[in-house]
Amino acid sequence: MKKEISTIEQLISSASYITDPDEINTIRKAYDYAKKIHKDSVRLSGEDYILHPLNVAYILTSLNADSDTLASALLHDTIHIGNADINDIKKEFSDEIVYLLEGITTINRLSLSAENENMINYYKKILVGLTEDVRIIIIKLAERCHNMRTLWAIPKEKQALKAKETLEILAPIAHRLGLSYIKAELEELSLKYYKPEAYNSIEEELNNTKEERDASVNEMKRRVSNILVENNIEFEIKGRAKSIYSIYNKLQKGKKLSDIYDIYALRVIVNTKAECYQVLGLIHAKYKPLPKRFKDYIANPKTNMYQSLHTTVFGFDGKPYEIQIRTFDMDKVAERGIASHWSYKEQGKKIQNSMEQKLQLFRNIMELNNDDVSDEEFVKSVQSDVLGENVYVYTPKGDVYELPVGATPIDFAYRVHTKIGETMVGAIVNDNIVPLNYELQTGDIVKINTNKASTPSKEWLNIVKSNQTKNKIRAFFSKVDKKQAIEKGRNLILKELRRKKITINDFNDSIPDLLKSLKLNDENELYLSIGTGKFSPNTIINSLLNDELDKEEYVLNKLTNKEIKKIDLKNDVLVNGIDQIKVTLANCCKPIKGDEIVGYISRGNGIIVHSKNCHNLKYMDERMIDVSWNEEISTKFQAKISVLCIKKDNLLLDIITKTSGSGINITKVDTKEYDDNIIYNIILQVENLEALNKYINSLGQLSSVINVERIYN
Repeated sequence: MKKEISTIEQLISSASYITDPDEINTIRKAYDYAKKIHKDSVRLSGEDYILHPLNVAYILTSLNADSDTLASALLHDTIHIGNADINDIKKEFSDEIVYLLEGITTINRLSLSAENENMINYYKKILVGLTEDVRIIIIKLAERCHNMRTLWAIPKEKQALKAKETLEILAPIAHRLGLSYIKAELEELSLKYYKPEAYNSIEEELNNTKEERDASVNEMKRRVSNILVENNIEFEIKGRAKSIYSIYNKLQKGKKLSDIYDIYALRVIVNTKAECYQVLGLIHAKYKPLPKRFKDYIANPKTNMYQSLHTTVFGFDGKPYEIQIRTFDMDKVAERGIASHWSYKEQGKKIQNSMEQKLQLFRNIMELNNDDVSDEEFVKSVQSDVLGENVYVYTPKGDVYELPVGATPIDFAYRVHTKIGETMVGAIVNDNIVPLNYELQTGDIVKINTNKASTPSKEWLNIVKSNQTKNKIRAFFSKVDKKQAIEKGRNLILKELRRKKITINDFNDSIPDLLKSLKLNDENELYLSIGTGKFSPNTIINSLLNDELDKEEYVLNKLTNKEIKKIDLKNDVLVNGIDQIKVTLANCCKPIKGDEIVGYISRGNGIIVHSKNCHNLKYMDERMIDVSWNEEISTKFQAKISVLCIKKDNLLLDIITKTSGSGINITKVDTKEYDDNIIYNIILQVENLEALNKYINSLGQLSSVINVERIYN
């Protein structure tokens, strides 16, 4: 493939694997739109700006990227650089393209830095956490790959920083995704600008022997080819010189150039797995293999799906040659990573192949992003679990898992699923019962025994190897300890309430003021503070009783006043005849403007306003008063809705989009997934009941929404 193109026709030609006319039209449409947005714009290299997105898309065709990905690549700078209107793009292109485009735009707005190790891993965390769809990261990698080709055009002081950032943040992600085509170019170009002296020194030394090296590789190719032809094996053979970056890495570890065994390398590609082993035998029969240089990644594939046989032999000239042997399918995976498994339109909907589920390490990084761990713990996890040395073990069904060296059956159990780890009671390795501190070895077959009633032991923290496992065990005990303390605090406060003959409703009504005065976030934190001894229940109750009788008497006296008038206060709710009383909206029913409401005179907490359909009203006594909404005040109230939907990609984005122009803000979304359905419990900020009902009706018009209802508790 040529490194650069200049026309849309060249891109379409390179994407010849896409045959659907509609998909091809989408790519052309994206190109035309991008060309219009970038009209008259020029890059620092002096080229028309449109050539950049065009070549980013071209790089992606080498990965057989789908039409939506290619269109998104063409559009990827229209917002961030071209100042295009996202709403305009939404009118022109599909939700899928908009989703990918918004993802890459968000990443491009990040200010990456490779100044220190913590920041490197922190930004890896952000990048991966942002990317629920791996195509977004792949577009980013292709974009950086093309940018690195013209890095000479930016000021010299920025070249090294950009190269370091690429080398330490983006290239490792490309490696984990198995994108060797992009990874190799990112590494080579990064070293050229980050360590120019080292790069030029190695290049000069290799150039001195380049002709000899090329001749040696070609001769070895010819001899191996003759062996395969004689044995009637259909094959393809490639030769390559080791990259300057790879040589640099080995030299940094103290090796001499003469000690690097894979400067000369061949790759043999055949049709079947059986032929891989046949070719290995034929080569070993002719050329002596170097001891301890054989690796079987076909039987033990890497978790980025890489499969190949690796061997190093003394060639015809006595020099070491590394030879990789794989099938054509394995070669596609090695060069394109998960992109080689992208599916195209199936029943009108693009899906990604189930092979993506095997990206174990990529998912693990995403899990780390969701775990509540410190930056220091995250760095340790990346170093040991992701970037460190690994072993490969199997489930009884043959699924492979990658674990750090020294990992135990507990690490394996948690890697399969957190629930399996939390309920494990024992392990069987290779049909033998083993202790929980057994160190797993590559090739082990591991079966985990579980018991639903079982829970982890704190002793496991001294046994497990993976930092990710340790974080999950700590999280379990943190939740258990916290839950027990909350329950203890709740029981202590209930006991004190009974002793002082205070109703639970009066106490509940006073909780908002308590939280405010004690500077606590929520009710659970209040009970936690009592359960852990930070506050005594007696102290909490006494704080409720201060001036209680005076406040209640004041309210009742005001209500018996013959002169009743509506006071224009700055409160959301007006109380007839009272101009100096605290008014609070009830937590149990959370009324909003437009709801029918009633006031309740609480002990020590002024007036609590409830919705008239609140279930708690039946437990309250006669201390009810009339209240009304203040029509002069414009504020936002909290409301909660539950949305039952059929599972569909990007549905949450559709739900959020419906708030546009409505004045409604979404502050929290909780998700519950079932086999075919999904429920979103959403907390909103809304001005009044009319606006809420309008939003609920608009959600009901979405084809995948089954039911929407307001939740009052």
